[in-house]
Amino acid sequence: MTSPYSPRFIFITGGVVSSLGKGIAASAIAAILMERGLKVRIRKLDPYLNVDPGTMSPYQHGECFVTEDGAETDLDLGHYERFTGIAASKNDNITTGKIYQNVINNERRGDYEGKTVQVIPHVTDEIKNFITSHINDEDFIICEIGGTVGDIEGLPFLEAIRQLANDVGRTQTCFIHVTLLPYISTSSELKTKPTQHSVKELLSVGIQPDILLCRSDRNIPESEREKIARFCNVKKSCVISALDVDSIYKVPISYYEKNVDVEILNHFNVNIGDHIAPHLHKWHNIANLLNYSEGNIDIAVIGKYTSLPDAYKSLHEALIHGGLSNNVNINIHWMSSEEFDGINDSKDCANKLKHIHAIIVPGGFGQRGTDGMINVISYARQYHIPFLGICFGMQMAVIEYARNIAGLVNAGSSEFGHYDHNIIGLLTEWMHGNEKIHRNKDSYLGGTMRLGAYLCHLSKESKIYYVYNKQQVINERHRHRYEVNIDYKDILENHGLLFSGLSPDGLLPEIIEIPNHPWFIGVQFHPELISTPFMPHPLFTSLVDAAINQSRLI
Repeated sequence: MTSPYSPRFIFITGGVVSSLGKGIAASAIAAILMERGLKVRIRKLDPYLNVDPGTMSPYQHGECFVTEDGAETDLDLGHYERFTGIAASKNDNITTGKIYQNVINNERRGDYEGKTVQVIPHVTDEIKNFITSHINDEDFIICEIGGTVGDIEGLPFLEAIRQLANDVGRTQTCFIHVTLLPYISTSSELKTKPTQHSVKELLSVGIQPDILLCRSDRNIPESEREKIARFCNVKKSCVISALDVDSIYKVPISYYEKNVDVEILNHFNVNIGDHIAPHLHKWHNIANLLNYSEGNIDIAVIGKYTSLPDAYKSLHEALIHGGLSNNVNINIHWMSSEEFDGINDSKDCANKLKHIHAIIVPGGFGQRGTDGMINVISYARQYHIPFLGICFGMQMAVIEYARNIAGLVNAGSSEFGHYDHNIIGLLTEWMHGNEKIHRNKDSYLGGTMRLGAYLCHLSKESKIYYVYNKQQVINERHRHRYEVNIDYKDILENHGLLFSGLSPDGLLPEIIEIPNHPWFIGVQFHPELISTPFMPHPLFTSLVDAAINQSRLI
């Protein structure tokens, strides 16, 4: 468990209710510490029994974020990357399922030398090993513990961080607890009792929080802060009012104004004079752009899981980034593709989308809603509406083109059944570096897709080449099990579809576009995963620019 370098550990827990924003809290804290010149890494400990969220329904867990090295992780890792600019890895997210998998593998190998395997010490030691492994020269390791204090599945993680605080010393650890102060309108007061009970729950497992981030929609009166400090055994200055803001990108500014970074550094006895107070210029610039945009653009996201926007969290943020780079506000219209099933006339689509300036069909799995996607794509193609197809959306665009332009009437995907023309087929082998990966229809679902960053070669005679500022080779993150069948490339290109991006070996279609359309691009990868507010992805910058041009025509 020891490391050649001894960073300080910040553990972030949540209480009272779920979805209080622990991930944003961790990200914002990391951001303002980095502004002081400190090196930070963020990790997520998830208590659920799945090995990773790769097989979980988006309705259950929201987006499955994919790291550069191909790990399927919690969506909070996307926030970590967007706020810090530091690429997360497979070493930054662990679940109970993975912990138990490791422990059982250790037991099968005989690593425990015949001992009875128990939650304490074997499971807790495995959690501690995860927290303290793969550390370089970071000043702080921030660990967010998923779930809510009091959940039975989270107990081993709380016990592990309690032990770790003793192992490395309390001077090397800080416990931050995110809690809720609900406002009761009938009595016109903020209620502190839920926070008191949440802290009491933490104390019952031996953890005394050092800082409380109290979520509320209004400032905490001094009398209430004193009350919380007294009953929760926390310094009054460490009872922080974590106010609601209208954009997550304003949270670092809010935390800085509340001296969160100062309290953390004081807790660790770090000489604040050695680390210049940040001005947060880049965060203020983002806040100003959000406050004073030059117009509004309407973009429809038409997918399978749109009733839960968290299912497309990175896409939501990437569109915001595209708006920032064009100084416009993006109104995102989340629409179910099933709304467009059975529509045979593009005019019916036009009635539903008459005020939309651009359309995105995002990733997904399964046949449900695909007829609606194809109808929408046909409308975007015919009426010259800017269109971006991502992963599954690209595949549906190829099917639409094959059926309606190339004359391959019975074209489809083997994911849904057998067609005369399986334009989309199961990805059975591909190159990952110098290694050839093999998969088949009977492979496990979890972790068996083409995952992580892969190179793509762009055609110089394409729109995408200029979208990427004339780069010939790009590196993008993937998450897919099916691919466009390269055998159909010639017939589709003969009918006007351009395969403008291919894998280095030329066998996997990565990008398609329609040259005589103002802006119609499909990509097999997920560009939204690497977009940040400070480096918006060029695809979203270009799409929003095309949408602005479209808005002038409506």
